[in-house]
Amino acid sequence: MKKTLLATCVLLAGYMSFAQTKPADSKWAVRLRAIAAVPPASSYDLSGTDVTISAAVVPELDFTYYFTKNLSAELILGTTKHKVKTDDNHGTKTTLGTVWLLPPTLNLQYHFPLKAFTPYVGAGVNYSIFYGAKDEAAKLAYKNNIGFSTQIGTDIAVTDKWFINIDIKKIFLKTDVTVANTTTLKDVKVDPFIFGIGVGTRF
Repeated sequence: MKKTLLATCVLLAGYMSFAQTKPADSKWAVRLRAIAAVPPASSYDLSGTDVTISAAVVPELDFTYYFTKNLSAELILGTTKHKVKTDDNHGTKTTLGTVWLLPPTLNLQYHFPLKAFTPYVGAGVNYSIFYGAKDEAAKLAYKNNIGFSTQIGTDIAVTDKWFINIDIKKIFLKTDVTVANTTTLKDVKVDPFIFGIGVGTRF
């Protein structure tokens, strides 16, 4: 009986030790955020008329793999819908159409683990795919393109496995826009800031 009780205690102690250390040894994390993608106030100067791209609020999912406790790679997945307009700076705005943007982004991150907070910085690349374009005042076509990404954020521990995430990214992205199959606007700036907040878990 004593041997059985001792063995049970040893197994229980071992399990508790494993349960406590497992989050620290976790190689993966997943985060679900609500994000606001905010392009610049003006994306293109068309002979004194600004071409603008609207902001969008959507969910975003990311998967992070930790090579070490400090170094990780994060794959960010999300898609946003934007209105494209012209603004002649006299209050006259014309909606040209809408377009969806899918910019899968891969960032390399460096984390600074503290007691309850884990700030991080990151940088990487994205490949932006424009799809689902619908026209109103003009027929627009968008060129897919590669851009660069920078990132800063923090994870705030709630439990050993669950945390709150606050994140800011800047995507450096330009595209060529063809109007009515005739005129091409070169290097239209999309360049969104992406502000996010959400929850995550390690496993």
